[in-house]
Amino acid sequence: MANHLHKVEVDHPIKSIWNFVSVMDYWAPLVPGYIDHEIVSDKESTWKFKTDLGVIKRKIHLRVDITSWIEPTKVEFNLTGINEKIVGKGYFEAQSIAPNKTVMTGFLDITPEGKLAKIINSKLEKSLVEITQELTEAIVSKIEEKENVLR
Repeated sequence: MANHLHKVEVDHPIKSIWNFVSVMDYWAPLVPGYIDHEIVSDKESTWKFKTDLGVIKRKIHLRVDITSWIEPTKVEFNLTGINEKIVGKGYFEAQSIAPNKTVMTGFLDITPEGKLAKIINSKLEKSLVEITQELTEAIVSKIEEKENVLR
């Protein structure tokens, strides 16, 4: 099991964070190695992306199930491998610290299963730090880009 939590301070109100993370189409393309995603319903989607875990390079196909939308603070989701034996969960959480300042937290927890689990897990621990940071910071960057256009 590998997990990582990354926090970023954003110079926008909590509502701006919610308006972005409450729409999967906005943040799915920001996953590092993104190939494609499909919205199945308001709580389910499938994502395809490439991953590079050192000597292991794979195209991963995941089902993402939103387990809760808690407006305006949190989106929680479960991850289930479609073509690989992996399970996981994650969330994006926003905490208002001033009228125009919010702390956004991204969290991912992924557990590989099957024959290669031990090998993959050791590589995944390092990669998950990068993936969580890149995804969280990419979301913040897009929010800032979008909000600055609106000003």
